[in-house]
Amino acid sequence: MTKIWTLSLTLLMLLVSNVSTAKSPVWQVEKNGKTVFIGGTIHLLGQQDYPLPAAFDQAYEKSQVLVLEVDLNKAQTPQFQQQMLAQMTYQDGRTYADVLQSKTVERLNTYMQQRGLPVDNFKVFKPSLLSITLTMVELQRLGIAGTGVDMFYSMRGSNDAKRFQYLELPNEQIEFLADLGKGFEDEYINYTLDDMHRLADMMSEMKVAWRQGDNDALYDLAGKEWQQNFPQSYQSIIVERNNNWLADIESYFSSDEVEFILVGAMHLVGNEGVLQSLRDKGYQITQL
Repeated sequence: MTKIWTLSLTLLMLLVSNVSTAKSPVWQVEKNGKTVFIGGTIHLLGQQDYPLPAAFDQAYEKSQVLVLEVDLNKAQTPQFQQQMLAQMTYQDGRTYADVLQSKTVERLNTYMQQRGLPVDNFKVFKPSLLSITLTMVELQRLGIAGTGVDMFYSMRGSNDAKRFQYLELPNEQIEFLADLGKGFEDEYINYTLDDMHRLADMMSEMKVAWRQGDNDALYDLAGKEWQQNFPQSYQSIIVERNNNWLADIESYFSSDEVEFILVGAMHLVGNEGVLQSLRDKGYQITQL
């Protein structure tokens, strides 16, 4: 659900020219002789985004346990999909036309018709699912909705018999997603539609910042506007979840194993990000 900003030639040259000294979106966290690795991920990538920054493999090889936000295998089961649809669609006879203002409905319908999408199939979608679906359709059209970092290492870790731990249950993620846009449905849908024409440029810019582990740029590109325009959503999707994860993350430093934590890159940025919270607690953090 992050907001993500044409990889310009200037940025591309900057990235390539600094490849030998560039930082990565992976951090080594240490305290009392114990080490945990934390990697910021993008959940959807295109083939052109591989191979991933080398630091991911370095952390992977040094770790025995992979920690993901959620069990991705469970999130792909029919039961999960049915539960998600039950919570993210209207079950009482309403449609989005009953919730959104007429101008928003007209704009939304026009957009879907222009994209060749069957409007009737989406009428029972709540704004949260509408936003996710329209964004996914556009990313697929752009060819950048393939395997992300989390799924890549989930599959690799399974093949290598790594041990897994998870920060959330699948139903908890559904609850977070279902609440997207709640209380400001019109603004949320209009914001989503505004982003569609610039999604390719937004995605490319964010991926440049992500690959370099430039969390300040990531926050400026995506987090800052989100936090300012939708503070309630930012609080529940980012801040509250960060805070909920901290106890689990700190518990890993009591283990003799080395954990490699993979979470969405937006959870690592800003003053309320996981990395800053750990710094405030006295952990030593080194960017790989």
